[in-house]
Amino acid sequence: MTKRLPNRQPTRLPDHLPDDLPDDLPDHPPTARPAMMRRRLVLASGLAGLLPLLGAGCSRAPVRGQPVPAGARVLALGDSLTYGTGAPADAAYPAVLARLTGWDVVNAGVPGDTTAQALARTPGLLDEHRPALVLLGIGGNDLLRRQDEGAARANIERIVQAARAAAAQVLLIAVPRPTVAARVTGSLSDHPMYAEIAEAQALPLHADGWSQVLADERLRADAIHANAAGYERFAQGLLATLRAAGLLAA
Repeated sequence: MTKRLPNRQPTRLPDHLPDDLPDDLPDHPPTARPAMMRRRLVLASGLAGLLPLLGAGCSRAPVRGQPVPAGARVLALGDSLTYGTGAPADAAYPAVLARLTGWDVVNAGVPGDTTAQALARTPGLLDEHRPALVLLGIGGNDLLRRQDEGAARANIERIVQAARAAAAQVLLIAVPRPTVAARVTGSLSDHPMYAEIAEAQALPLHADGWSQVLADERLRADAIHANAAGYERFAQGLLATLRAAGLLAA
């Protein structure tokens, strides 16, 4: 069932210990040589002890949530890509996802919405629908209109905080970065702020979904919207992410 609402690089350790300590130490008495060797050994053991700590810091464990049961209310919050512009209402990704999961998915996509407008709608949507999960895919219009990215990031984070305060889990959906190269080559990649927000807020992230769909002309209705096949492909990819994040029982 679905409803469509109205319109840093990781730290690198040296490959070997510094070997600029001379073997011949004419300015030091012979008794200093054992002390030098001990310092080398201490340095070596200290670096070896840091390796597992640095390695742990460079790879973040996947964020996992609580399974959302069939029949639960899920809020798909976004813009025209959520609304399903370019396809019939029953082909929009929230409608497809509802059929795949058994969730009651509310399509809260509004074409043209920016992060600020989505943020303004969020309290009322949360109060009305009380979702168990929010699928948040917003920011494309901010990027297309070259609005302040810092403000967009802050708005997305405020939506996440509001959803969590309403006891809803959140999955963040990445949006492609609009570039001249993307228009020329047809190759798209996610804007990096989505991965950064997901890491900072400890959110599961659906990455590359729209980038892959919108890079394939067979899956597009126009330059920035999917067609029915594209929304189906996106929903199938999102389904895999939901399972990997523990939000959907296998």
